[in-house]
Amino acid sequence: MLMNLDAHDAESHARLEAFLQELDQFGWIEGGNVRIHARWGAGDVDSFRRYAAELVALAPDVILAASTPALGPLQSATRTVPIVFVQVADPVGGGFVESLGRPGGNMTGFAVFDYSVSGKWLELLKQVFPGVTRAVVLREPGTAYGSGQFGAIQTAALSLGVELSQLSVRDTGEIEHGFNTFASGSNRGLIVTASTFTAVHRDVITMLAAQHHLPAVYPFRYFITSGGLLSYGPDSIGPFRQAAGYVDRILKGEKPADLPVQTPTKYELVINLKTAKALDLEVPRSLLARADEVIE
Repeated sequence: MLMNLDAHDAESHARLEAFLQELDQFGWIEGGNVRIHARWGAGDVDSFRRYAAELVALAPDVILAASTPALGPLQSATRTVPIVFVQVADPVGGGFVESLGRPGGNMTGFAVFDYSVSGKWLELLKQVFPGVTRAVVLREPGTAYGSGQFGAIQTAALSLGVELSQLSVRDTGEIEHGFNTFASGSNRGLIVTASTFTAVHRDVITMLAAQHHLPAVYPFRYFITSGGLLSYGPDSIGPFRQAAGYVDRILKGEKPADLPVQTPTKYELVINLKTAKALDLEVPRSLLARADEVIE
């Protein structure tokens, strides 16, 4: 397993537990008839490369890879070891599979979402904060999936009359500097795109958004349990249960090339009313009625 977050992250524990529980349902018992070697990249590029080489050198029967930054180094390290990926954006565009229906190589798995969902983040920001006139999009630079998300947000901005700017960050210092620069104006909001970087640094991001009194929309629920205002995106735990099913099928002889890549079928809206109150925001009843979860 090559995971993208830190080993001590609560989200990491939830993902691992879900995967192992489901694997157990298929009769694969860790320490019994299956041995699992786990590495935790914690968003570090060099760690992903090093761990990918380590895992491939172990000659495993199958590798579970979480996120695009983890999958890229594994692709460079092997084209033969079966790989099941989770939370990967645009696996076709990224060159990991030939098509969703027929992956064609040694990889298959579960895509994180379609880029068009990113436009919904700006729509939700406008609904929860109607006065917003400028929004900054926090993203990790140099990634194709970051560009894809920003492009969808740009399209939404044209119809919503919101001026966009980008905040490309590589470390926590850049995050803090960017907040200090952007948040000084009025009627401003924040959209945090999905990436391993933003997931690893979500506590810093949500803290700075609160300090600067900045309404923000996030891609996953775990940002909201860290104090964020609102999120819209797929379940981040369920795909790890589904991945156990693909691992089981591969261990029983099926090929990744014959297992279709699956995409999310449901997106969840999560709202933190405590954060909304701290921001002096009145969440519309219509939005609360649509929410899958309201944290009070």
